Amino acid sequence: MNYFENKIIWIIGASSGIGAEMANQAANLGAKVILSARNLEALEFVRLELKNPDFHLILPIDLAQSDNFPELANIIIQKYGRIDMLFNNGGVSQRSIISETPLEIDRKIMEINYFGNIALTKAVLPYMIQQKAGHIVVISSIAGKFGFFLRSAYSASKHALHGFYESLLLEEEKNGIRVTIACPGKINTNISRNALNSSGESHGLMDHNQKSGMSAETCVNKLFWAISKNKKEILIGNKEIFAVTIKRFLPGIFWRIIKKQSAT
Repeated sequence: MNYFENKIIWIIGASSGIGAEMANQAANLGAKVILSARNLEALEFVRLELKNPDFHLILPIDLAQSDNFPELANIIIQKYGRIDMLFNNGGVSQRSIISETPLEIDRKIMEINYFGNIALTKAVLPYMIQQKAGHIVVISSIAGKFGFFLRSAYSASKHALHGFYESLLLEEEKNGIRVTIACPGKINTNISRNALNSSGESHGLMDHNQKSGMSAETCVNKLFWAISKNKKEILIGNKEIFAVTIKRFLPGIFWRIIKKQSAT
Protein backbone atom coordinates (compact mmCIF):
# COMPACT_ATOMS: atom_id res chain seq x y z
CA MET A 1 0.00 0.00 0.00
CA ASN A 2 1.34 3.44 -0.89
CA TYR A 3 1.52 6.11 1.80
CA PHE A 4 -1.46 8.08 0.45
CA GLU A 5 -3.92 5.27 -0.28
CA ASN A 6 -7.21 5.65 1.64
CA LYS A 7 -5.92 8.75 3.45
CA ILE A 8 -8.25 11.65 4.24
CA ILE A 9 -6.27 14.67 3.05
CA TRP A 10 -7.26 18.31 3.56
CA ILE A 11 -5.55 20.57 1.01
CA ILE A 12 -5.58 24.35 1.49
CA GLY A 13 -4.98 26.47 -1.59
CA ALA A 14 -6.34 23.69 -3.80
CA SER A 15 -7.86 25.92 -6.49
CA SER A 16 -4.70 26.25 -8.61
CA GLY A 17 -0.97 25.71 -8.90
CA ILE A 18 0.78 23.43 -6.42
CA GLY A 19 -2.43 22.86 -4.42
CA ALA A 20 -4.42 21.68 -7.44
CA GLU A 21 -1.58 19.38 -8.45
CA MET A 22 -1.44 17.99 -4.89
CA ALA A 23 -5.13 17.17 -5.15
CA ASN A 24 -4.64 15.50 -8.53
CA GLN A 25 -1.75 13.31 -7.43
CA ALA A 26 -3.33 12.45 -4.06
CA ALA A 27 -6.57 11.37 -5.77
CA ASN A 28 -4.61 9.26 -8.26
CA LEU A 29 -2.92 7.53 -5.33
CA GLY A 30 -6.26 6.61 -3.80
CA ALA A 31 -6.78 9.37 -1.23
CA LYS A 32 -10.02 11.17 -0.45
CA VAL A 33 -9.37 14.87 -0.80
CA ILE A 34 -10.95 17.93 0.82
CA LEU A 35 -10.30 20.93 -1.42
CA SER A 36 -10.22 24.37 0.21
CA ALA A 37 -9.62 27.90 -1.06
CA ARG A 38 -11.72 31.03 -1.53
CA ASN A 39 -12.65 30.50 -5.18
CA LEU A 40 -15.56 28.05 -5.16
CA GLU A 41 -15.84 27.90 -8.96
CA ALA A 42 -12.15 27.06 -9.36
CA LEU A 43 -12.39 24.40 -6.64
CA GLU A 44 -15.30 22.76 -8.43
CA PHE A 45 -13.32 22.72 -11.67
CA VAL A 46 -10.40 21.03 -9.90
CA ARG A 47 -12.68 18.48 -8.20
CA LEU A 48 -14.34 17.45 -11.46
CA GLU A 49 -10.92 16.80 -13.00
CA LEU A 50 -9.90 14.43 -10.18
CA LYS A 51 -10.08 10.67 -10.31
CA ASN A 52 -13.41 9.60 -8.73
CA PRO A 53 -14.64 13.20 -8.28
CA ASP A 54 -17.60 12.15 -6.13
CA PHE A 55 -15.20 10.86 -3.45
CA HIS A 56 -13.92 14.37 -2.76
CA LEU A 57 -15.31 17.34 -0.84
CA ILE A 58 -15.17 21.09 -1.43
CA LEU A 59 -14.87 23.24 1.69
CA PRO A 60 -14.39 26.96 0.93
CA ILE A 61 -12.03 28.78 3.28
CA ASP A 62 -10.57 32.26 3.78
CA LEU A 63 -7.25 32.16 5.63
CA ALA A 64 -7.78 35.72 6.82
CA GLN A 65 -10.96 34.66 8.68
CA SER A 66 -9.98 31.91 11.11
CA ASP A 67 -12.95 31.93 13.51
CA ASN A 68 -14.72 29.08 11.69
CA PHE A 69 -11.72 26.77 11.25
CA PRO A 70 -12.73 24.44 14.12
CA GLU A 71 -16.19 24.18 12.56
CA LEU A 72 -14.70 23.29 9.16
CA ALA A 73 -12.47 20.64 10.73
CA ASN A 74 -15.51 19.17 12.47
CA ILE A 75 -17.38 18.96 9.14
CA ILE A 76 -14.59 16.73 7.82
CA ILE A 77 -14.63 14.58 10.95
CA GLN A 78 -18.40 14.16 10.73
CA LYS A 79 -18.15 13.06 7.08
CA TYR A 80 -14.99 10.94 7.09
CA GLY A 81 -14.31 10.17 10.76
CA ARG A 82 -10.71 11.36 10.71
CA ILE A 83 -8.16 13.72 9.14
CA ASP A 84 -4.97 11.92 8.18
CA MET A 85 -3.09 14.75 6.51
CA LEU A 86 -3.29 18.54 6.42
CA PHE A 87 -1.58 20.33 3.54
CA ASN A 88 -1.10 23.94 4.63
CA ASN A 89 -0.48 25.31 1.16
CA GLY A 90 -2.57 28.49 1.12
CA GLY A 91 -1.03 31.94 1.22
CA VAL A 92 -0.11 35.10 -0.64
CA SER A 93 3.23 36.42 -1.90
CA GLN A 94 4.49 39.99 -2.12
CA ARG A 95 6.14 42.35 -4.59
CA SER A 96 6.86 45.62 -2.78
CA ILE A 97 9.75 47.61 -1.32
CA ILE A 98 9.83 47.90 2.47
CA SER A 99 10.04 51.69 2.50
CA GLU A 100 6.93 51.95 0.31
CA THR A 101 4.84 49.28 2.07
CA PRO A 102 2.33 50.36 4.76
CA LEU A 103 2.33 48.30 7.93
CA GLU A 104 -1.22 47.17 7.18
CA ILE A 105 0.11 45.17 4.22
CA ASP A 106 2.69 43.45 6.46
CA ARG A 107 -0.10 42.60 8.90
CA LYS A 108 -2.35 41.26 6.14
CA ILE A 109 0.36 38.98 4.75
CA MET A 110 1.25 37.74 8.22
CA GLU A 111 -2.44 37.13 9.03
CA ILE A 112 -2.89 34.95 5.96
CA ASN A 113 0.47 33.19 5.72
CA TYR A 114 1.22 32.67 9.40
CA PHE A 115 -1.78 33.10 11.68
CA GLY A 116 -4.25 31.54 9.21
CA ASN A 117 -1.85 28.67 8.67
CA ILE A 118 -1.27 27.83 12.33
CA ALA A 119 -4.95 28.37 13.17
CA LEU A 120 -5.81 25.53 10.79
CA THR A 121 -3.23 23.31 12.40
CA LYS A 122 -4.64 24.09 15.85
CA ALA A 123 -8.13 23.22 14.57
CA VAL A 124 -6.95 19.83 13.27
CA LEU A 125 -4.43 18.96 15.96
CA PRO A 126 -6.87 17.69 18.64
CA TYR A 127 -8.22 15.08 16.22
CA MET A 128 -4.74 13.93 15.25
CA ILE A 129 -3.74 13.68 18.90
CA GLN A 130 -6.83 11.60 19.58
CA GLN A 131 -6.03 9.39 16.56
CA LYS A 132 -2.38 9.10 17.66
CA ALA A 133 -1.53 9.69 14.01
CA GLY A 134 -1.40 12.45 11.42
CA HIS A 135 0.87 14.26 9.01
CA ILE A 136 1.01 18.04 8.67
CA VAL A 137 2.63 19.31 5.49
CA VAL A 138 3.63 22.97 5.45
CA ILE A 139 4.46 24.79 2.24
CA SER A 140 7.04 27.36 3.19
CA SER A 141 9.41 28.78 0.56
CA ILE A 142 13.06 29.23 -0.21
CA ALA A 143 12.25 32.73 1.09
CA GLY A 144 11.71 31.04 4.45
CA LYS A 145 15.45 30.33 4.50
CA PHE A 146 16.69 33.82 3.58
CA GLY A 147 15.25 37.23 2.76
CA PHE A 148 15.00 38.56 -0.78
CA PHE A 149 14.10 41.70 -2.72
CA LEU A 150 10.40 42.79 -2.63
CA ARG A 151 9.41 39.97 -0.25
CA SER A 152 10.02 41.32 3.26
CA ALA A 153 6.67 40.41 4.84
CA TYR A 154 6.32 37.24 2.78
CA SER A 155 9.78 36.07 3.81
CA ALA A 156 9.10 36.99 7.44
CA SER A 157 5.87 34.97 7.45
CA LYS A 158 7.65 31.93 6.03
CA HIS A 159 10.53 32.21 8.51
CA ALA A 160 7.92 32.23 11.30
CA LEU A 161 6.40 28.98 10.04
CA HIS A 162 9.71 27.19 10.45
CA GLY A 163 9.95 28.11 14.13
CA PHE A 164 6.36 27.07 14.82
CA TYR A 165 6.43 23.73 13.00
CA GLU A 166 9.86 22.68 14.21
CA SER A 167 8.48 23.16 17.73
CA LEU A 168 5.30 21.24 16.86
CA LEU A 169 7.35 18.39 15.40
CA LEU A 170 9.23 17.99 18.68
CA GLU A 171 6.16 18.29 20.90
CA GLU A 172 3.83 15.96 19.02
CA GLU A 173 6.16 13.20 17.84
CA LYS A 174 5.08 11.23 20.94
CA ASN A 175 1.52 11.28 19.57
CA GLY A 176 2.50 9.85 16.20
CA ILE A 177 2.18 13.20 14.41
CA ARG A 178 4.60 13.90 11.59
CA VAL A 179 5.58 17.28 10.13
CA THR A 180 7.13 17.99 6.74
CA ILE A 181 8.19 21.54 5.82
CA ALA A 182 8.62 22.07 2.08
CA CYS A 183 10.60 25.01 0.70
CA PRO A 184 9.87 25.48 -3.00
CA GLY A 185 12.08 27.77 -5.04
CA LYS A 186 11.05 28.92 -8.50
CA ILE A 187 7.90 26.98 -9.42
CA ASN A 188 5.78 27.70 -12.51
CA THR A 189 2.54 28.87 -10.89
CA ASN A 190 0.54 32.10 -10.68
CA ILE A 191 2.00 33.06 -7.29
CA SER A 192 3.60 36.22 -8.71
CA ARG A 193 0.39 37.31 -10.45
CA ASN A 194 -1.51 37.12 -7.16
CA ALA A 195 1.26 38.69 -5.02
CA LEU A 196 0.36 41.90 -3.17
CA ASN A 197 1.98 45.19 -4.05
CA SER A 198 2.42 48.18 -1.73
CA SER A 199 -1.21 49.20 -2.33
CA GLY A 200 -2.54 45.78 -1.38
CA GLU A 201 -3.49 45.03 -4.98
CA SER A 202 -2.40 42.09 -7.11
CA HIS A 203 0.98 42.36 -8.80
CA GLY A 204 -0.73 40.99 -11.91
CA LEU A 205 2.39 39.85 -13.74
CA MET A 206 3.98 36.47 -14.36
CA ASP A 207 7.56 36.95 -13.18
CA HIS A 208 10.39 35.43 -15.20
CA ASN A 209 11.41 33.50 -12.07
CA GLN A 210 8.06 31.71 -12.07
CA LYS A 211 7.71 31.34 -15.83
CA SER A 212 11.11 29.64 -16.08
CA GLY A 213 10.64 27.58 -12.93
CA MET A 214 10.02 23.93 -12.20
CA SER A 215 6.61 22.56 -13.13
CA ALA A 216 4.02 22.08 -10.38
CA GLU A 217 3.84 18.40 -11.34
CA THR A 218 7.55 17.83 -10.73
CA CYS A 219 7.40 19.87 -7.53
CA VAL A 220 4.59 17.75 -6.11
CA ASN A 221 6.30 14.52 -7.20
CA LYS A 222 9.32 15.50 -5.11
CA LEU A 223 7.14 16.65 -2.22
CA PHE A 224 5.14 13.41 -2.10
CA TRP A 225 8.36 11.40 -2.07
CA ALA A 226 9.58 13.45 0.91
CA ILE A 227 6.28 12.99 2.74
CA SER A 228 6.28 9.23 2.21
CA LYS A 229 9.83 9.07 3.58
CA ASN A 230 8.88 11.21 6.60
CA LYS A 231 11.36 13.93 5.71
CA LYS A 232 11.24 16.84 8.12
CA GLU A 233 12.26 19.40 5.50
CA ILE A 234 12.81 19.42 1.75
CA LEU A 235 14.09 22.06 -0.66
CA ILE A 236 12.39 21.84 -4.05
CA GLY A 237 13.54 23.64 -7.17
CA ASN A 238 16.40 23.88 -9.61
CA LYS A 239 19.78 25.50 -9.04
CA GLU A 240 18.29 28.28 -6.87
CA ILE A 241 17.95 25.92 -3.92
CA PHE A 242 21.75 25.66 -3.66
CA ALA A 243 21.67 29.21 -2.29
CA VAL A 244 20.55 27.73 1.05
CA THR A 245 23.69 25.60 1.32
CA ILE A 246 25.92 28.45 0.16
CA LYS A 247 24.44 30.78 2.78
CA ARG A 248 25.08 28.24 5.50
CA PHE A 249 28.67 27.36 4.65
CA LEU A 250 29.90 30.34 2.58
CA PRO A 251 27.91 33.38 3.76
CA GLY A 252 30.26 35.93 2.24
CA ILE A 253 29.88 34.41 -1.21
CA PHE A 254 26.12 34.07 -0.68
CA TRP A 255 25.64 37.81 -0.10
CA ARG A 256 27.70 38.69 -3.16
CA ILE A 257 25.61 36.33 -5.31
CA ILE A 258 22.15 37.05 -3.96
CA LYS A 259 22.26 40.83 -4.43
CA LYS A 260 22.86 40.30 -8.16
CA GLN A 261 19.73 38.15 -8.62
CA SER A 262 16.64 39.49 -10.35
CA ALA A 263 13.79 40.29 -7.95
CA THR A 264 11.23 39.12 -10.51
